[in-house]
Amino acid sequence: MRQNRVFSCLSAAVICLLLLIAGCVPPGEEAAKIKPEPAKEMPEAAAAEVVSLALKFTLEDSTTYKVITEAEKSVKFEGLLSKEVTSKGGCTGKRVEMTFTKQIQKLDSKGNATAKITIEELKYLSKAKDNAVLDFDSSREKDKASALAKLIGQSYTIEIAPTGEVVEIIDVKQARAAVRGRTSANRTALMLLRPDVIRKRHGISALPAADKSQLRTNDNWSSIKSHDFGLMYPKSYERIYTLKEVKDQGKRNVAIVEMNAIPTSEMAEQMYKEQATDFFSRTFDNPIDRYTGRLELDLTAGKIEKYFEKLRLEWTIVEPSAEQESDREPSVLTMAVTLLHSIEKID
Repeated sequence: MRQNRVFSCLSAAVICLLLLIAGCVPPGEEAAKIKPEPAKEMPEAAAAEVVSLALKFTLEDSTTYKVITEAEKSVKFEGLLSKEVTSKGGCTGKRVEMTFTKQIQKLDSKGNATAKITIEELKYLSKAKDNAVLDFDSSREKDKASALAKLIGQSYTIEIAPTGEVVEIIDVKQARAAVRGRTSANRTALMLLRPDVIRKRHGISALPAADKSQLRTNDNWSSIKSHDFGLMYPKSYERIYTLKEVKDQGKRNVAIVEMNAIPTSEMAEQMYKEQATDFFSRTFDNPIDRYTGRLELDLTAGKIEKYFEKLRLEWTIVEPSAEQESDREPSVLTMAVTLLHSIEKID
C-alpha cells in the first residue's frame, strides 16, 4: 500500500510534467532595474586604464552576424517509473540560427543608431518529445518552397543604443507581409518577426548602463533576470558581469567580460506564491543550475565580436523508499531546462 501511494504521487508529477513538455516556455523578461556596483578603488600606481564599454556606430557601416537562440526542456524516466509510465519523455523545444547583415543608416544626438537588418540565412528546428515538428534550413534545396524561405532577403529596421538595448522596432511591416499565410511555417516566420523576439535577438544585456560605462579591469556591474518554467517554480538570478581583461590584438583592443549568475529571491518569491502548488513545492527541491556568459567587445571598432549567455537547470526526484531498499531498482524522474543566446561576428 505504501509503495502504491508513492507511485500515485510520482504519477501525479509525471502527468504535470508531460503537460510541460508539450511546449517550451520562453525565458522571462529581463528586469528593468540595473544595479551597477561601485568600481573598486585601486592604488594610483596600480590603477588600470579606463576603457569605455559601449557600442560605437559609423554611418553606412555594415557588419554580418550569426545569432543562435535555443530553448529546450527534457523529461527522463528511469527505473521502475519508466515501466509504469505509458508516455515517454524526451526533449521538447526550438533552436534558431539566423545570419543577418546590420547596416547603420542613421545616427542621432544621443548616440543611438538606426540599423537596417537583412536576413541572409536561417535554420529553424522545433521538436516535441525528440520528434522534429518543423525542420528548416535555407541552404537546402528541398526547403526553398517553405514559407520560411521567404524570410531570406527580407529586412526590418531597429534603433539600437550604445548600451546594446534595442530602443525601438521602427519598421517590420514589409517583412511580415511577405510571410503571411496559414501554414505552420507561415506562423513560425511571423513569430520570428514579433517585436519581443526581435528585441531579444539583437539586444546585448552584458553591457553596463550609459553612466557606468567607464570601467577598469576587475570592475563589475549586475542586473536581475527572472525565468518562469510553467508548473515548476520560477527562478531569478543576479547576473554579475566582470571586466576581466583588455587584450591588445594588433591594431585592436578587445575587452573580455565574463558573467556568472547567482540565484536571488528578488521577484521569484512573489511569483512562486502565485504559481507553485503545495505538491510541487514539496517534491522539487532547488535545481542544480549553471548560468554563465562571456562577451568579447572590440573597443577600437565598438563592435561585438562574440557574446553568449547559457542557463542549464536540472531537477531530480528519487522515490524515497527506493533509496533505502538496496534490492530494488530506484524510480528516478529528471527534468532539465536549457536556454542559450549567442551572437558571433562573421564579417
